[in-house]
Amino acid sequence: MEFLYEYGLFFAKTLTFVIAIAVIVAIIMGAAVKPKAKKGEITIDDLSEQLDDLKQSFIENTLSKKELKAHQKQQKAETKKQQNDEPKSRLYVIDFNGSVDAHEVESLREEITAILTIADKEKDRVLVRLESGGGVVHGYGLAASQLQRLRNAGIYLTVAIDKVAASGGYMMACVANEIIAAPFAIVGSIGVIAQIPNFNKILKKNDVDFEQITAGEYKRTLTIFGENTDKGREKFKEEIEQTHGLFKTFVSEQRPSLDIDTVATGEHWFATQAFDKGLVDKIDTSDDILLSQAKERQIYKVKYRIKKNLSDKLAVGLSSGVSKAGVSLMSRFKGLNP
Repeated sequence: MEFLYEYGLFFAKTLTFVIAIAVIVAIIMGAAVKPKAKKGEITIDDLSEQLDDLKQSFIENTLSKKELKAHQKQQKAETKKQQNDEPKSRLYVIDFNGSVDAHEVESLREEITAILTIADKEKDRVLVRLESGGGVVHGYGLAASQLQRLRNAGIYLTVAIDKVAASGGYMMACVANEIIAAPFAIVGSIGVIAQIPNFNKILKKNDVDFEQITAGEYKRTLTIFGENTDKGREKFKEEIEQTHGLFKTFVSEQRPSLDIDTVATGEHWFATQAFDKGLVDKIDTSDDILLSQAKERQIYKVKYRIKKNLSDKLAVGLSSGVSKAGVSLMSRFKGLNP
């Protein structure tokens, strides 16, 4: 039995090595071919249909045969009536789960562009389900500008916050016509922070010199390895204050009723507290928004997806295969070990 176990380990390791080599070869071959720019596609999910299916499934499993028959008859009559009615207005849903570098803005811009090509500004609306604790200023500034495109086009925009929209996340949210947040969602943090470590003392202690050459007095204010000066710190603080001032001005322009000096302290609040301060307009969840809107609007979720090329798919597939094969063989031969 011990021999079989040892053989199984050897076989699993060999298989893993061979497949790993195959993955590397595939990646190299893919890189050798001049790569084309990755293109994505817009996908549309009919959320109204999903809600209807959920409702129908629940009804079929809870009503008696007699009640179900009566319901189906009523539903048939309503469907026939709706065919003669004017088409419903639409609600387009976008999910934005922002990271620190706000790279998700690349998908956001595509999603908004797609909506702008078809939306009726008189009837249709957009709901952005926003989750973000903030991040880099330029990234979230661009994300907010993308949402501003909807406002500029005259399309009513609602932002729903279920968990958090702080700092850069709130910069985006404040662009909306209406901000709705779940009771315990975290909102606010209208402030700016920047921090870097400094290893200059460690370098000096170990007799390591650090040289940095710049052109322009303030090309570099604070540094990681050099010796920072009071003048550099003062300039860096000035730049942070300028950024905070721009942030405050932006929020004030979007929500002029706010007492900006009271809320722009860098603090964050739960949504119920933020409501009292005017940072949000209504306490509710995104789920309830969809349920209420489904009665009068056709709801579509809009998502931009990057298409994976062949080498990406092959690498992922082979990696998954290696993992599964290794686990399967280890489990099988461990079972033989007394």
